[in-house]
Amino acid sequence: MDASIRLASAVRGRWAVAAMFFVNGFVTGSWAPQIPVFLTRLQISEFTLGLLILLFGLGALIAMPVSGYLMSRHGSGNVTLGFGCVVVVALLLVVLAPNVPVAALAMLVFGGSIGAMDVAMNANAVAVEKKLSRAVMSSSHGFWSLGGFAGGGLGGFAIQSYGSLPHAAVVSLIAAAILAVAARHVVTEDKPVAHEHHKFALPKTATVYLVGLMALFSMVPEGAVLDWAALYMKQELGTDLATAGLAYAFFSGAMALMRFAGDGVRNRFGAVNTLRISSLVAASGMLVGALSPWPALAIAAFAVCGLGIANVVPIIFSAGGNQPGMASSVGMSVVTTMGYSGILLAPSAIGFAAEHAGGFSPVFITLSGLLIVVCLMGRLVHAADFRR
Repeated sequence: MDASIRLASAVRGRWAVAAMFFVNGFVTGSWAPQIPVFLTRLQISEFTLGLLILLFGLGALIAMPVSGYLMSRHGSGNVTLGFGCVVVVALLLVVLAPNVPVAALAMLVFGGSIGAMDVAMNANAVAVEKKLSRAVMSSSHGFWSLGGFAGGGLGGFAIQSYGSLPHAAVVSLIAAAILAVAARHVVTEDKPVAHEHHKFALPKTATVYLVGLMALFSMVPEGAVLDWAALYMKQELGTDLATAGLAYAFFSGAMALMRFAGDGVRNRFGAVNTLRISSLVAASGMLVGALSPWPALAIAAFAVCGLGIANVVPIIFSAGGNQPGMASSVGMSVVTTMGYSGILLAPSAIGFAAEHAGGFSPVFITLSGLLIVVCLMGRLVHAADFRR
């Protein structure tokens, strides 16, 4: 194949994987405004709702290694599209669930399909990076954030105006249309990777687990801001509810903006240098937010934390998918599973820690320390560095 044709195909593949990230984020974001209606319709308590949401996370963690195994046989592009077909109907299945047992099964399917697609589309972004010889992972995660913003932002209005079922149906139609348009351009690997792993097995290389630990240490702080920053602002800094919500809003907005700029930064300065500086910026923001006596400074500090943490996880994921002598699917599966386990386990653990440590401030200080550890481990992401 002519070099210009290969490049054009890789560029189309780059936008196709961006569309996959958008679809995944859009469907995930569309779930958030459905939660109050879901609780009322099934007449369940908040405790039962919490258990159902936990099933979403467990479904994701169970499916992520399975996705890695399937990619070793069928490639990241095919697995992304396969689980994408489940994702586009998953929210509709949850909304149609008539009772708690069916809802529990639907939540497992929902979380499993979202998690499995997440692993596969990250591996596909690595395949695109290899073909283009430049970074696209950060901006791909930016499209996920954009999809989540669109799904969450428009969902409440749509549900209020038309109802939960029509909203879920429209979400499915939009997601399916984007998936169908992008499907023919999704990049496939140059050669099958099935020969590297004929059976499901964990890799024996220690480095990939250390990279996974970096993902865990990076995603726990991200989950902490998502779940607890508003409560910290309200209870410990005395803000009203509207102001409390700005902590995560500014964090998330700054993170999304930086992710779109992140590939250019990484291509210029290299993955290792970008991760080290970014993790220090994130740690500084988290620390100032934890120690701030003023709400405005805390909000600004969480925004700075978002700027820093924005590119840390994409770089770590890229390193996981570029481990020497290891199929991208295997490395990506290990790193994403370890990273996302932090999102699942962090909420309850952080709440328990804050209750026994006298508030969230000591917890956020500790989390800034985790980000410093990520900085010190920065050399481990050299596999993601196109300048090496």
